[in-house]
Amino acid sequence: MTSVVGNLGIVGLAVVMTVLLLVGIKGGGKVKPLGWWPCLIGGMLAGSAYAAAGGLFEIIPDLVHSLLGAAQGIIPGVTMPAVAMVLAIIILFKKLSTQQVAVLGIIFWYAASGAGGVRSTVSQAIASIGQQVS
Repeated sequence: MTSVVGNLGIVGLAVVMTVLLLVGIKGGGKVKPLGWWPCLIGGMLAGSAYAAAGGLFEIIPDLVHSLLGAAQGIIPGVTMPAVAMVLAIIILFKKLSTQQVAVLGIIFWYAASGAGGVRSTVSQAIASIGQQVS
């Protein structure tokens, strides 16, 4: 046996990250609630898993894509990298609850993965790892 949980797969990762964010943000059990950084990283992982998982999980990327399209409609010519940078600035400088950080982390990661660069490469790597383990 080489793994504690076995073959999680990309859909399993999407489910696990969703449950972790839903339950972990409030806390109340034996473990303390998730902090700011775990919520941001969890949101980013969840967003990547949603984009890679497809099926039911396409609802989130489709919604985010529609919202980003609306933003581009309001400010013609704005690019996806600009939207990603604006989201990063909001996440880093605005006082947000952990719930807001998790949601914005999902939206940011989707926008950043569509913007190209390093974040796009990481998102594609998560998708191909998900395809290999499933």
